[in-house]
Amino acid sequence: MTAVAPAEFVAELRALAPRYWDTHPFHLRMHAGQLSKHELQAWAANRWYYQRCIAQKDAAILSNCPSPEIRRQWRERIVWHDGTQPGEGGAENWIRLAEAVGLTREEVLDERHVLPGTRFAVDAYVNFARTKPWVEAIASGLTEMFSGALMRKRLAALREQYPWIAEEGFAYFTNRIEAVVGEGRATVDIVVEHSLTREQQLAAVDALSFKCDVLRAVLDAVDYYSGKGKP
Repeated sequence: MTAVAPAEFVAELRALAPRYWDTHPFHLRMHAGQLSKHELQAWAANRWYYQRCIAQKDAAILSNCPSPEIRRQWRERIVWHDGTQPGEGGAENWIRLAEAVGLTREEVLDERHVLPGTRFAVDAYVNFARTKPWVEAIASGLTEMFSGALMRKRLAALREQYPWIAEEGFAYFTNRIEAVVGEGRATVDIVVEHSLTREQQLAAVDALSFKCDVLRAVLDAVDYYSGKGKP
């Protein structure tokens, strides 16, 4: 099959927006101020597992990518999440959010509240990055195209609906909102440039669809179990 024009390819990727997790019932209840404190804690604890695995996912992409230029660009993502020293980085900021909603650092780090469904979905995502062609693995991260708007909405909702959450708990979102805009554009450019055949383009679309499923599976688990008791 002949590859479609870049604009049509990007449109196919963007057409997956309705499968993103912004409209998941759990997020809708969060933004409406309808979550209990223990539901927010369950969300923060389970989302932590996803956050801490992002750098591993990106390292897997690096290990499979033959391009020094792309590797130099991609390694900055690992630095953003892990920081350059202890106490820095996006993962650390997520722990601060978990603490702000009432969890201890110990119970976040030992992952006692991580649900089997969350672990299964996130581990599948990391394994995808390890085993699939690097372009497909990068394409799976194109949820960045949709995440900036959701982060802005979520930050505003958390501040308004849950005023008991200390402002320092929002550092992950305040730092990430601007970063994700630039990363999303760069990721689209890489995927478009290196998806040279129609088969590769369709594989990239499938990869993004898979990532949307991963994210929604995490929230499915949290939504089902979080109302059953305090983490």
